[in-house]
Amino acid sequence: MERTVYLDNNATTRVAPEVRDVMLPFFCDLYGNPSSMHAFGGKVARFVKRAREEVARFLNADPDEVVFTGCATESDNAAIRGAADWFGRELKVITTAVEHPAVLQPVRRLKALGHETVELGVDGLGNLDLDALRRELASKGPKLVSVMWANNETGVVFPMEEIAQICREHGAILHTDAVQVAGKIPVDVRKVPVDMLSMSGHKFHAPKGIGIMYIRGGTKAKPFMLGGHQERGRRAGTENVPYIMGLAKACEMARLGMAAEGERLGRLRDRLEQGILATCPDVRVNGDRSRRLPNTLNVSFEYVEGEAIAYRLSDLGICISTGSACASGSLDPSHVIRAMGVPFTAVHGSVRFSLSRYTTDEDIDYALSHIGPVIRGLRELSPFGPGSDVTTYS
Repeated sequence: MERTVYLDNNATTRVAPEVRDVMLPFFCDLYGNPSSMHAFGGKVARFVKRAREEVARFLNADPDEVVFTGCATESDNAAIRGAADWFGRELKVITTAVEHPAVLQPVRRLKALGHETVELGVDGLGNLDLDALRRELASKGPKLVSVMWANNETGVVFPMEEIAQICREHGAILHTDAVQVAGKIPVDVRKVPVDMLSMSGHKFHAPKGIGIMYIRGGTKAKPFMLGGHQERGRRAGTENVPYIMGLAKACEMARLGMAAEGERLGRLRDRLEQGILATCPDVRVNGDRSRRLPNTLNVSFEYVEGEAIAYRLSDLGICISTGSACASGSLDPSHVIRAMGVPFTAVHGSVRFSLSRYTTDEDIDYALSHIGPVIRGLRELSPFGPGSDVTTYS
C-alpha cells in the first residue's frame, strides 16, 4: 500500500508536530513530580499551572475548574458516577439513546443498581426532542442530565445552550461529552453553562492518554479516583506532565485557528458528500445537514455492508469507520443509526468519513476516485440489491 488517506479522525487524530515538540523536554529533562516539595518539582508544577490556564482559556473557564484525566471515558465515568455517589439512589439520570458507550454503559450500570434512568430518543435527522427532556425534568428529586454536545458518528450538534437553560430552570446538573466538538467549534462554558464537561486530547491532535474534566465550582459530585491530593483532591494520581503540556498546546492551536480551519473542513466535507451522491445511487446522508460538525459525514449505502466497504477501501489505503471505534468489535449495526430509524436496506451500509487539519484536497480526490467503483463492485456481489426477493437482513 503506497498511500494512506486517513478519514477516520473522529476515532483519533495525528499528533501535531508542534504538540510533540512541546512534550519532549518533559520526558527526560523536566521530569520532576509537580507535587513534590523540592524546587525541581516546583519548576515543573509552574509549567502545569500555565498549561491549566491555557486549557481554561480554551473553555473560557476558571483554571481551578479544569481537572486533568486519562481520557474522556474516565471523565464521563467520573461525572456520572460522581453525581450518583453524592446523591445516592435518589438521583434520576437522563441521557440520550445516541450517546457514546462511555456514557451509556455507566448510566445502564446505575440503572442496574436501582437508579431511575431515561434514554431520550432522536428523530430521523438525529435531533433531540427537547419537550421530552422538559417532561422528564418535571419530576421531583435530584437529576443529572448527560447529553453529548455533538454526535461522534453523524456529527449532529445538539443545541447545548438551550439544553443548559432547560436544565437550569429545573435545577438539574448537566454533563456533556464534548469530545467531538473539541477544536472544531467553540466551547464556552460561560455562554453555555454546563456543570461538567468531558474531552479527550487525541481527538484534536494531542496524544492519546490525556483528557479533561471541567467541573463548575459548587457542582455536587464526589471524586472518582481516590488515593492522592492531586487536582485539588478531585482526581488522584501523579500528573502526566508531558501529555498535559501537549494537550495545552493542542488547545492553543485549536483556539487560534478554529474559525479558518472549520471553514476549510466544511468545504472539503461538502465536496466529498457531493461527489459520493453524484457517483453512487441509493445512498443517503445521515444526520441533520444544517447542524453538524464541519468535519463529519455519515452516509448509508443501500444493499451493501459497511464492514465490506471499510475493508475494500482499506486495501486501497483509505481509512474510514463504520461507527464508534469503541464499539467496532460488534457486527451489530450502529445504535446511533438505528435510533434514527434508518431502513434495514441501508442501516448495515452506514459508514463515517471524518476529516482533520491534515486532510487535503488530494485526499478527497483520491477517495472519490475509489468509492464509486468499490460500491458498484460490492453491489454486484450483494443478494440484497433492488429487485431482490430479500428485503431485510437477518
